[in-house]
Amino acid sequence: MSSLSEALNTSGLDINDVAFWDRVAAHFREKLGRMNPSSAAANVAKTNVFNERVAAVKSPKSDINSLILDYLVLEGYPNAAKRFSKEANMQERLPEHSEIAQRREIQNAIHSGQIEEAIKLLNKLDPEILDKEPKLHFSLLRLQLVELIRNCNNGDVGKALKFASEELGPRASNNDEFIDSLEKTMVLLMFPHDSLKDELAALLRSDLRKSVADEVNKTIVRRKTNRLESAIQELARMRAWGESSARTSKKELPDRIELGLSEDEIDAAAQGGANDEPMTGITI
Repeated sequence: MSSLSEALNTSGLDINDVAFWDRVAAHFREKLGRMNPSSAAANVAKTNVFNERVAAVKSPKSDINSLILDYLVLEGYPNAAKRFSKEANMQERLPEHSEIAQRREIQNAIHSGQIEEAIKLLNKLDPEILDKEPKLHFSLLRLQLVELIRNCNNGDVGKALKFASEELGPRASNNDEFIDSLEKTMVLLMFPHDSLKDELAALLRSDLRKSVADEVNKTIVRRKTNRLESAIQELARMRAWGESSARTSKKELPDRIELGLSEDEIDAAAQGGANDEPMTGITI
């Protein structure tokens, strides 16, 4: 899998289970602290040398716990963050619980298609955000239009047309990207939803809700902290850059270096539970 969130989504895990995050932390320490000796024996000498250097790296439990708590806070999991910080004795590093909970409430509203409610909550949290972030505002309004089209009863498209004309049309008039996005959305009114091309059918799938919810959360975090992503994402990107640079420079590396975030490895680290909070991206 290409992301930790996708692996968690499909493995049926309880995001609020502290024991789960303890197992994930232990798994990360294992992946960062050593390589599998049996696999090293099967590789060439350069792999052995690499593994020895990796084995020499010691990753303190506190560092791994900090990465996990940072991820939970930035992605908006208040209950899991509170429980994990208490278990790891890191309460002093936990931001105000209500702010994380508000971000989660906004995301949940978007995931459930309640876009008007999400906009109200967003304005309550940050009254200037939609004025300062016109692209985000348009994304939310466009998603609201999609939801109106999805819920058209007996072919009555009047409400959707009125909304598009009053809310989206004026905002799109001077922006080619917005115009293109609006035109594609309006095509949904012209054809049966079960006969749409993939590009248009995708607008009616839950992926669009997830994408907008992620965009909203990241914008809130950026405006409040001036950060674009969690520390674990930054670390993963740095690791990918380091490997790419080393290979470009013809450094001796194993043919494949596991990052330790595949679905199978997450399953092995976690084992069980029920996912009760929708995950958003930590794409690696």
